[in-house]
Formats: sequence, C-alpha cells, structure tokens
Amino acid sequence: MKLEKILNNLNSLEKNSFIKVIDGIIGAKPKNIKAIDKLISDTDKSGLKGLDNVVISKIFSLVEDEFLQKINSEFVNIASQLDILIDIIIRDGNCIMKQDWFARLYEKELKTLSLKIKELEADIENPKSDLSDIRKRDYSIYKACIFTAFNNDLASNREAKITDDELSILLTLAKEMEFTQSEVRLMNYNVLPPQKAEIDEVLAELKNLGIIFISKKTSTIYIADEMVKLLRCVREKEIADKFFRRVLRSIKEPQINAVCRRHNINTKSLDHEAKIRSVIEEGISFSSFLSEEIHKEGSNLTSKKKTINDLWSVNLKYDTPLKGVTLEEKIYNIILHFEQVERDDKVGISIDGYEQLLTDLGDFLPKLNLAVKNEFELQEEVVLKSDLLLDYNIKPRDILDLINGVELQAFCKDRELKVRGDNIQNILDGYKDSENLYLENYANIGFRNLNELKENGIVIKEAELGIKFEDLTKSIFEQLGFNVDEVLKKELNTKKDKIDILLNLGNNELILVECKTIKESGYNKFSAVSRQMQSYTKLAEGMDCKIIKSLLVAPDFSEDFVEETAEEYELNLSLITAESLLKILEAFKSTTKHKTFPYKLLLRDVLIQEDRIIKAIGK
Repeated sequence: MKLEKILNNLNSLEKNSFIKVIDGIIGAKPKNIKAIDKLISDTDKSGLKGLDNVVISKIFSLVEDEFLQKINSEFVNIASQLDILIDIIIRDGNCIMKQDWFARLYEKELKTLSLKIKELEADIENPKSDLSDIRKRDYSIYKACIFTAFNNDLASNREAKITDDELSILLTLAKEMEFTQSEVRLMNYNVLPPQKAEIDEVLAELKNLGIIFISKKTSTIYIADEMVKLLRCVREKEIADKFFRRVLRSIKEPQINAVCRRHNINTKSLDHEAKIRSVIEEGISFSSFLSEEIHKEGSNLTSKKKTINDLWSVNLKYDTPLKGVTLEEKIYNIILHFEQVERDDKVGISIDGYEQLLTDLGDFLPKLNLAVKNEFELQEEVVLKSDLLLDYNIKPRDILDLINGVELQAFCKDRELKVRGDNIQNILDGYKDSENLYLENYANIGFRNLNELKENGIVIKEAELGIKFEDLTKSIFEQLGFNVDEVLKKELNTKKDKIDILLNLGNNELILVECKTIKESGYNKFSAVSRQMQSYTKLAEGMDCKIIKSLLVAPDFSEDFVEETAEEYELNLSLITAESLLKILEAFKSTTKHKTFPYKLLLRDVLIQEDRIIKAIGK
C-alpha cells in the first residue's frame, strides 16, 4: 500500500512518530531542502502536521536517502534485532498485518533462527558434514573475531560491546569471505544469541524509527511500499522475492543445484520449489547471482553476457533486447526493470479481469487459496480477492508464478484459452479488458515503455504508441464530459497543421489539446510546441473561433520547459502530465457532484497540479 493511502487511513496521533522522524531530517538540512521548503511554503501551512498527505508523501520521497542513513546507523548495531524484524517486514505480503500476526511471525522467526544456528554449529563440528574444510575454517575465523570484538572490553573492565571500528572490520571480513547475509546473521547470533523481546517493545522501536504505522482502532500494522523498498536496501536485497522467484523458475534445475552447493544448502530432501525458496531465504545477492552464480565455472566475459541476454529474451521472454554493453550494465537494467514493474500501480489486466481470474483459478485449483496464503504469509482465510491482493501489491502475474506449468496448461485448456507459446501470457491475454487496460497504462504508453507495457499485458508496435496516446487522451476528455469536436477539427486541419484534439465549449470558444510522447525523462522541445500552438491558433481565428486555453499533455516535462512556458504569456498554455490527467479522471468519476468537469479549473496553473483540482471537485 502506498504511503499516501496509509496516511489517509490514520489519525494525526498514529502518524506522529513518522512525522517526528521526517521533521528531524528536515531540521538537519537534507540535500533536497530547497524543494522541501517550496512544497511546505506552497501549502500555506505551518509545520508538517498541517500538510496534506499527498505533500507528506512527496517530502518523504525527497528525504529517502537521509532516512536510509538513519536506519543503517541503527541496523549496524550487531546486538540489535533490527535485521530479524526487517526480514519479516520486507517479505512479499507482510506490508499489512494485525499485531498478533506480527507477534507470531516474530516468534516463528526466532525459532527458525535458533534451529539454523544449531544445524550450522553441528555441521562445523562434524568432520563428515557437507561443509568443505575451507568453509569450516572461514566460519571458525569469523566466529572467533566476533567473540573477540565483543568480549575484549571485559579485560579493561568496560561494558562488552562491538564498536563501530570493530564492526567495519567484521563487515569487510564477511565480504571478503563471500558470506551471504544469512551466513553472517547465523554467525553473529551463534556468538550473541537473540533474546525474545516483548512484542510491544519491538513494535514501539519500529514505530519510533518511523518504519511502521499502527492503527489502534483495528490493531493493524502498515508498512508503506516506499518504506519496504528502502528496507530492502538496508538488507541489500535488490529486488522483491517474487521477482527473484520468477527468475529462478525460468532457469534449469542444475543451475539452481550449483547455487545451492556453493552456499551449503542441503538439497537432498528438497524438491525444485523448496530449492528455489531456500536460495531466496539464504539472502544471496541478486546481482551476484547474475554475475557469478548461474554461470559455469571458468566462463569468460563473453559467455556470461550471452547467458544474461538469453535469460532476458529466452527464459523471461522479453521481446526487446536487453540494454547495456558491459555485464554490469545488463544486470543493472534487469534490476531496474523489476523495480519499475513493482512501482507501477498498473495491474497487467483490468481490475474486473483480475477478480474474474482469481474466481476461475480458485474453482479450478482448490488448493491455490492456501498456497497464496502461505507463500505471502497472509493472515486472512480467503485471500483470492483482487482488492485485498492489490493492497499487498500482489498482481495477476505474481499469482500465476505460483502455479506449475502442467496446471497452467490444464487451466488454459479448461477455459478454452490459447495453449501454444507462453501459458502465463495466454492467460493474461484471456482476462484482459482492452479499453480499461490501455487506460491503466496511459503513462507507460506516453513514455513509450514497451517492456513495461508487455509486463502489464499490452503488446503494441512502437509506431502505434503516439496515436494510441492521443486516442486515450481523447477518451479521457470525453469521460470528463467535454465535447471532443472531430468535425470542427477536420475543418480546421490542413496538410501542414494537424490539431490533435479540440474541446468545443460552445459560443465559438475552444480548448486546444496537444499530445506528446517521449522516451526521455522530461519533454523539453518548447520552441517546436510554441510554433505548433501559434499555427493552430491562427487556424481557429480564421474560422471566427477563440482559443481560450491551450493544453499540452505529456508523461513528463523538464524544469526548463515549465519555466519557458511560464514566460510565454501569449500562448496561454498549461501543462499536464498523463498521470495527473488520469488521477483527475478517477476523482471525477468517483464524485456525483459534477456531470461535466468544471473546465475553469484547468485555466489557472502553468503546470497543473492534480491534488488541487481533485480537492476542488470533491468539495
């Protein structure tokens, strides 16, 4: 669940600890202090408590680096249990849970940890264990170093603890020995066993750090999606477990076995899915997995790059080539892709299609509800509900990833879906509502993001993106109640000058709408737009029509473009991003006050802010 939505569900007291942490960061003058001060001053409010939740969310995005530093400073305390708590929080499906459920997960984590510590100790001492002598030596050295670092203060009659300097040496040692985070944690707790704390103390610690929110009314713990992303950075997890699972499922079992052997994962009694789960739980770095783990021993750089390219195009079945010249660049772009997929609010199929898919899957696979509940550690008994799963950021593809190939094939046959090619894509295509799906991916189409569009169930040629973006913009204005006048547009257009959209307000008054798609981060071709708008205005004036406003719709605008627009008063031009326009439509459809959108709300700003408009139409 997004931070803004969580804040909307809480009262001021329940938000107080988080606000205090952010306020403290702002007081220390973070790097984005100018942008933060502008956000606060624009609201005409004093202090963070009086700010709108939308603004608070924006401010948090501007202090994420400083917040991460604060959590890291707490995390490196080797005697702290913050690593255990964060590992629980960042698992898929644990972003919303009741306090008693969290207490059960905490207790379960401690028991599992205790068992693993005993197993590791036994393997180190057993001369016939599968551990190599070199690995046993590494563990013994690291364990001795932890023991010395913690206990050497006693000789000087001081409190036993590990100093920052000692910790930095231990972290370097662990890195050089290529320990996973799981191995480091087991060795640390082997010397300093974790003690079960009172759950109220644990929750208070997390709340005071600003990591969690607690609703007293419902006894529910909330962790924002944005927070989960930061906490993964603390634990050096580059992608969500569900995406790591997707990649692991796409490779051959011998490759997974090789990874397990390298990290001393006993695979004798494990099936394929259990091996995958063990690799994920081991805390293996995803970038290390791609750069080292999946390659045959002795592979050269060319061979490694080919393996990664094949993983992208053959195993994961992406049509567009993987970008990047070096191996590091290719791996970075895979990670970036999964980050974008997770951030995207789009479902991949329409919401109605998702609900129907869950109903049909539940009927066909009676055990799926329990499988989803267990995989994502969900507390509810019935979990195959689209609204519930989307609150946990669990999308249709994530559910289908849990079903084996044989069952997917059988489901396709049962529902008379296409069975050739990729069954997951066949199912997504079968439950797609094209009109709603395109609209949900409006911003992605504007950004010409073909990979993300495919991930969300849309296959479209790049040459068709501009027209599709224009058609969707037209549809949005029609749904807002505007008269999109195609007849007048045809009369005004010439071979040289072609207006995208005309909104006819009556009395010969028009709003001119121009649509632009971009691949880069911000549209910045002001001179070209300026010439276009001036030409279109002359066409309208020649037909005794008056352009009362010009709107430019694009996925994003550069700061320079916004400034140049503000200085050009003759055009009477306003800018609106695709995301803002879509949010305005959603707010308009949810209100019964207006049958037609009050167009004067679009006449004020240079860069139209959706939160102000949404607030106005909601009054």
